[in-house]
Amino acid sequence: MKQLLLLFVTASLIVACSSVKQTEKAVATGNYDQAIETALRNLRTNKDKKRKQPYIVLLEDAFAKAASRDLERVNFLTQENNPAKLEELYNTYLRLQSRQDKIRPILPLAGASFKMENYTNNILNTKESLASYLYGNANKLMQTNDKLDYRQAYEDFEYLNKVNPGYKNTRELMKEALLRGRDYVLIKMSNESDVVIPQRLEEELMSIDTYQLNDLWSEYHNEKQKNFNYDYQMELAFRNINISPEQIKERQLVQEKLVPDGYDYELDGNGNVKKDSLGNDIKVEKFTKVTCQYYEFTQFKATQVTANVNFTDLNTKQLIESFPIASEFIFEHIYANYQGDKRALATDLLNYINARSIPFPSNEQMVYDTGEDLKAKLKSILNQKPI
Repeated sequence: MKQLLLLFVTASLIVACSSVKQTEKAVATGNYDQAIETALRNLRTNKDKKRKQPYIVLLEDAFAKAASRDLERVNFLTQENNPAKLEELYNTYLRLQSRQDKIRPILPLAGASFKMENYTNNILNTKESLASYLYGNANKLMQTNDKLDYRQAYEDFEYLNKVNPGYKNTRELMKEALLRGRDYVLIKMSNESDVVIPQRLEEELMSIDTYQLNDLWSEYHNEKQKNFNYDYQMELAFRNINISPEQIKERQLVQEKLVPDGYDYELDGNGNVKKDSLGNDIKVEKFTKVTCQYYEFTQFKATQVTANVNFTDLNTKQLIESFPIASEFIFEHIYANYQGDKRALATDLLNYINARSIPFPSNEQMVYDTGEDLKAKLKSILNQKPI
């Protein structure tokens, strides 16, 4: 028991020393906030114990150096007086305040002194200046009639709404920037082949939910809306749909096999039945050759579909990019019958003799059955869409 206790104490000391060294290294390399977090974590319990004294010293040092560095940056930014740096100034004041708020709960600490400042007015004044700057800058961007500027304006309004919720008409302007910065894409389908596309397949291929297309800056419509300006068009253009004739392929096999057919008694040279060591008659398994005529029928029908996915800029009427797409579906069904002894058949053939012929799928069904593969390939193209 004493050895276990000694091992536990030794391990604890090693871990403690390692943690202190890590904190010292963080301070030495300028990672003051990391050092503060480590020191605070170790001082939340038993802060008055002697073994915790190194953390108090490190916390005091790291806090002073972090505050000094941030205040130097505040002084520089204040003198620079660049409105574009107001966000950095605001976040620096927040960091100064947050750092103090983390330390306050464990105060006082023996032998340590922490200079606390009230940054409330600095934070409020900077927040107001930042809000005014963001609001003005975003409104300027809204006047450019450029989608990328609308998107930047949206980000500015969004950040402004987090910093200063309810500031003027920010929420309304944010919605407007979103609508004006978004690309609107019309999805359509055309068919140049001589085969009718099943209505159900057309609906599934044109379903926006199938591909999860919509995101913050892209909105897809599969039906053209009146008085709506679309930026792009994505067209699925079927070029050829080939459907093979219904075919039945035949093959015949003759299979033979030796199968168990009872047993014989093993005889010695004198024609007497041999005995084993226990005096029992020795039996020998007997085999007989069986034959089976096997007639196999394979029903076959195939569909091949080729198309293009075309992306067009509706503002310039220019084709941006075209992706070829091809899909195939094969219907195949095997059944068989036989004459003779089915024990002669290979195991993999036995399932077919229990099957029967089935109706061939219609041409419409064959085209529809290419749908899953078509949707998967179309989704792959849309994931790398050029718009």
